[in-house]
Amino acid sequence: MKKILSVALCALMLVSMLALVGCGNDKKDDKTDKPADDNASATVKFGAGTYLSNIAATDATEDQAGQGSVDVTVAAVIVDADGKIVACDLDTMQNAVTYTFEGKAVAKNEFKTKREFYPSMGENVKAWHEQADAFETVIVGKTIAQVKALVLEDNKGSKEVADAGCTIKINEFVGAIEKAVANAKTEVAADASLKVAIATVQTCTDATEDQPGSNKVTVNICAAAQKDGKFVAASSDCVEVSFGFDVAGKSSFDATKPVQTKREFYPSMGENTKTWSEQADAFDAACVGKTGAEIAGLQAEDSTYGVDSLKSAGCTIKVDGFVAAASKI
Repeated sequence: MKKILSVALCALMLVSMLALVGCGNDKKDDKTDKPADDNASATVKFGAGTYLSNIAATDATEDQAGQGSVDVTVAAVIVDADGKIVACDLDTMQNAVTYTFEGKAVAKNEFKTKREFYPSMGENVKAWHEQADAFETVIVGKTIAQVKALVLEDNKGSKEVADAGCTIKINEFVGAIEKAVANAKTEVAADASLKVAIATVQTCTDATEDQPGSNKVTVNICAAAQKDGKFVAASSDCVEVSFGFDVAGKSSFDATKPVQTKREFYPSMGENTKTWSEQADAFDAACVGKTGAEIAGLQAEDSTYGVDSLKSAGCTIKVDGFVAAASKI
């Protein structure tokens, strides 16, 4: 009898233990939003920014051509939930154009970014792209406040930056990065790759007695996040600057007026028309899922405008500049 009671008691205890374990498992399964899972599924955000500098113009003389210039620095960033930079890509286009003492605009063969035309910066000095890459490495894990603190009074970087191999001025980098971080709103995967591209188009008009001349640069910008070679996010922008002059090569460019990108100064394009930034957004959305080469198909044949599907999506402005930049990625 005692043996039967002992066996029954043991069985009851075993059932109770299994019940407790079962309750514990149910409780654990309910916690799908625990912090560890949240961190594993956390998303990061992509943004792009453009910083303009060295905006100036000079008069032509008998001995020297007049010149207009604007430097365009572009940054793409991925930022985590704490505002720390996960990844960055940088490039700069120096847009310098000239005009003669006779009021003639001088055409350039091509415009190249610093990544494209600065293979070397002198003996025992890292190439421009190597220095930019070094700076990009330094800022990973930093907030924008910490990045801004890296700039010294001479616009060069701190000892941390110099020790990493970047000895060039970094203020333009930081200016573009600050805007990119502020614009980081599009969610992307943390392991997405970044790339910026810049494509400049020049338009030349000689001066006459009745009309001033112009040497205009239209700087088209594309910043992108990619996975498996295809766009997962994009940001297009444009900077257009016209350097005017008269028949004697005297500059009429007003350096006191601010120069901004079209996203910054085109809040409206008229009644019942989408803003410039909204139209650029429509183009960027159409880029998602495409390679840089495939984006060329968004431009209609024998036209500077987009294909019908792009127009229907809300982009009715010219897209040849967008395509020129995006196709370089």
